[in-house]
Amino acid sequence: MEIQPRVHQLKKTAFTLLKIPFLFLILYIFVCSLDVLSSAFQLAGGRVAGEIFQENAILSNPVAGLVVGILVTVLVQSSSTSTSIIVSLVSSGLLDVQSAIPIIMGSNIGTSVTNTIVALMQAGDREEFERAFAGATVHDCFNWLSVLVLLPVEAISGVLRRLSQAAVNKLHLSSGDDAPELLKVLTEPLTKLVIQLDKSVLTAVATGDKIERNKSLVKHWCELSSVKENKTSWGAQNLSEQSYKCIHLFVDCSMSDLAIGLILLSCSLLVLCSCLILLVKLLNSLLKGQVANAINRVINTDFPFPFTWVAGYLALLVGAGMTFLVQSSSVFTSAITPLIGIGVISLERAYPLTLGSNLGTTTTALLAALASPGDKLAAATQVALCHFFFNLLGILLWYPIPVTRLPIRMACALGKHTARYRWFAVLYLLLCFLLFPSVVFALSMAGWKVMTGLGTPVIILIISVATINLLQARRPDLLPLRLQNWDFLPAWLTSLQPMDDLITRVTLWCRQTKGWCLKKNHRLRNPKDGHTVRGEWKENAETPETDENQINQRKGHNCRRCEVKQNEKSQIYNSTKRLALENKTPHNETHVRFNICCPKLQSTHL
Repeated sequence: MEIQPRVHQLKKTAFTLLKIPFLFLILYIFVCSLDVLSSAFQLAGGRVAGEIFQENAILSNPVAGLVVGILVTVLVQSSSTSTSIIVSLVSSGLLDVQSAIPIIMGSNIGTSVTNTIVALMQAGDREEFERAFAGATVHDCFNWLSVLVLLPVEAISGVLRRLSQAAVNKLHLSSGDDAPELLKVLTEPLTKLVIQLDKSVLTAVATGDKIERNKSLVKHWCELSSVKENKTSWGAQNLSEQSYKCIHLFVDCSMSDLAIGLILLSCSLLVLCSCLILLVKLLNSLLKGQVANAINRVINTDFPFPFTWVAGYLALLVGAGMTFLVQSSSVFTSAITPLIGIGVISLERAYPLTLGSNLGTTTTALLAALASPGDKLAAATQVALCHFFFNLLGILLWYPIPVTRLPIRMACALGKHTARYRWFAVLYLLLCFLLFPSVVFALSMAGWKVMTGLGTPVIILIISVATINLLQARRPDLLPLRLQNWDFLPAWLTSLQPMDDLITRVTLWCRQTKGWCLKKNHRLRNPKDGHTVRGEWKENAETPETDENQINQRKGHNCRRCEVKQNEKSQIYNSTKRLALENKTPHNETHVRFNICCPKLQSTHL
């Protein structure tokens, strides 16, 4: 009897150990799908993103530059790609550093959309969705708050430009080797078999190169080796290279870049969602019970007083180091989002990890800038340092003092709203990363007068509402009686519930319409099933009048059936009455049986 429990325990242990390599395999495919997703976005919108950068007159406006950075990074799904384009523009003299800084701030915001999309995959469970969405949007809140403070400061004083210029002047820079690509060594063997892109075409489109801009982004010829590098007096490079035909799925495809991008986008999203669902289920099965408690104690526990603050800064360093290793803040933040959802990592601990990830991705960009040629080294390094100082100043603003950690409170509020109204997550994504930047970009193209005339009242309204909300919560006695609450406003201005009710009604109507259409198609495909059985109510979604006719037909059919039975009952009643008169016996039993029939016909008969 003791052998069976041991065998069962061994099987359980072996099954748990087999889950670990399967978990790493799914994580590897998950990271590869993120890489393919980035390539798909570049194919679908990269050329548009490059053409946006050509509007140098618009980019001189800081607000326009900010929204351009957001849109371009959302389109190419890679802050490193958008930053490399900015470096190329600055190096070639088409864009100055002062105009490039707002674009870098926008790229910092745009790169946080990936982990927000990943959080949507945990919408099945409300509690997990609340934690995951809060953990994803804490990155967005930090970036938006940093931009709201540092963009005006930069426009007035130029602090980031001056700091980066001073650092470049103090450093003795020399061109180095390429930045390390530790993660790509593992992922490229698989992703290169799916798609390979020629990213120099994006830079050519942005710089206005008419020869290169008409080329496809899909790479057809790959470089085998560089035999020799010679620099001319003009700084150009003469490369003697051998090439061979690339090996990937779309090398001989005649479709356009947009078509290939849409195909890869749908496939990579499908693989991404599948891997994320499997990751969450595996993590839930592995990290539960005593294992989950142990991990929680290790990750989320603070040091004893007075060194409780040390744990947060260690998490910040861990986030920076891990992002440096994987060379992508999107990959790192997307990987920890499921862990936040299942409760392994708390939001308070995820916040410094995310801030460290922001610093880590700037270090990678700095190393890439140091690998630039000598004529482009100073400008590339200054742009990378602007990115680094922006994130560093943001951390100094929103982390060291616990009271200033507003991104955590904002993310918690967003998580609660999203858990209650799940459609709010999609609205948030569309509003923050697409609609709002597009509207601001359109206004910037109309001119600074139009943008100032429309934007100033909106900003004043937002500041006024925020101030009144703060006074309502802290000092309502300072406000007039009417402004101590928002009860005088319509419900749709103060609550999301009316919108939720409308979406619920529309969803139910769509489901009912779909069900009626399916029934109708089923009857058309099966004519034999279209005939109704006697007494059956046949539904029709198109003509409600027909439904009323069918109801009347059914009522008439039932009454005719009842009339037939009544005739039979009447004959029995008459014969019974005649026998009763002859025999002088009561006929109450027959009268009772007669009451069974239709009351209307009974009253008519009587």
